[in-house]
Amino acid sequence: MIVPVILAGGLGTRLWPVSRPDSPKPLMRLDGPLSMIQQTVLRAEAIPGSGSPVIVCGEAHYAPIDRQMDQIGHEGFVALLEPVGRGTAPAAAAAALVSDREDLLLVMPADHIIKDLESFVSAIALATDAARAGWLVTFGITPDRPETGYGYIERGRAIEEVTGCFRIASFREKPDHSTALEYVASGRYWWNSGMFLVRAGTFLDELELFGPRMLSRTASAVRTSKVRPTGSPGRACRLLNPESFASAPHGSIDRTVMERTERGAVVALRAGWNDLGSWAALWDTASKDRHGNVASGTVHLRDVSSSYVRAGDRPVVVLGIDRVIVVDAGDALLVAGMDHAQAVKEIARTSVAIPDEPAAE
Repeated sequence: MIVPVILAGGLGTRLWPVSRPDSPKPLMRLDGPLSMIQQTVLRAEAIPGSGSPVIVCGEAHYAPIDRQMDQIGHEGFVALLEPVGRGTAPAAAAAALVSDREDLLLVMPADHIIKDLESFVSAIALATDAARAGWLVTFGITPDRPETGYGYIERGRAIEEVTGCFRIASFREKPDHSTALEYVASGRYWWNSGMFLVRAGTFLDELELFGPRMLSRTASAVRTSKVRPTGSPGRACRLLNPESFASAPHGSIDRTVMERTERGAVVALRAGWNDLGSWAALWDTASKDRHGNVASGTVHLRDVSSSYVRAGDRPVVVLGIDRVIVVDAGDALLVAGMDHAQAVKEIARTSVAIPDEPAAE
């Protein structure tokens, strides 16, 4: 069975001031009438053979997630509540520990968009064959520009027994512009989507090799977790033991396991993917007016082009400026050049004292 594991712990600080600790990015409606986590859950339902999802989230976010699942009529899921964020690797380990070792875990951040559902399902089918054969599979996005905001995966040689699947030659951190140009020109590098399909037992075995303390502390947190009432017979909710989970080393799936294992594999995903990791990314994916602007709310523009402007409860007027981001959240206002969108995370942390994120975005 494929078990969707939905990581909903990130705060999405690049989308400050709308995304906040009490209302993080997965709960936001950024790309249509549904929130990011609602879209993710419905996307998982479309995968043949998928079971009830495991949602890993912060303790404070369970109630709004529960309400949002009611809104889309989704009955069954298991919620694992993180008392503190330790990154994506402990989150995935906790999900693996409450699953059968033979289950295939489809690990997905709760805040990505995928426009082409059919292509997404096809990529999952390819990855399923590889995961059943013991590979730890991630999904690479074919780059269409020299993006400096994403990590890259270098594609290695083809895996003969699985069509369309390749060994991972290397992971590369977010590059500068000239390096990104080289990556795209080579044709060997794909963007790192941050999604994985792994057999639960294989992932736990590899984590035992490369992060034994992480695994042991997470296992203790799962074993001594407390069951929380849900009010729905199709749902289960467990609070991971705070002391045990907080003592687990922090780490991502990539750095803890994928960069070190010999079982790493990658499958191409060409499905209109975007992680909406910044206001510039949201502008890039949205429908634009004839001047290249994206406007939301009561917005008045004059002599403005290639800009993203989002109003809150009051009108926003922008005059005579290009490639600007303006986001009004009522109690906070962001004005930034489009080329500075990635700096929002750093400024939000230092200027408004946003705490460290509970999981990788």
